[in-house]
Amino acid sequence: MGPVNLALWGAGIALAVLGYMRARGPWNRYQALKDQEANVARYESWRGGVRDRSTTGASVAMDMARRDARLWAIVAIVGFGLMVAGFAIR
Repeated sequence: MGPVNLALWGAGIALAVLGYMRARGPWNRYQALKDQEANVARYESWRGGVRDRSTTGASVAMDMARRDARLWAIVAIVGFGLMVAGFAIR
C-alpha cells in the first residue's frame, strides 16, 4: 500500500461523498416536480381540458434538476472508480 493507493482512495471517497451529497437535493426536487406534473395531468384529464404542451417554468426546473443530479452522480461514479483503481494499482 503506497502513497498512490492512499491518494486514490482519499480522492475517490471524497468525490463519491461529494457527488452523493450534491446529487441528492436536485434528484429529490426533480422527483417532487415530476409527481406534481403527474398530478396536474391527472387533474386536467379528469376535468376534460386539453393540456398545453408548451415549455413551462416547471419543465425548465425539472430539466435543470435532472441535469444537476446527473452531473453530481457522474462525479460520484468517478469517485467510486478512483477507489477501485486504488485497490487495483500495486
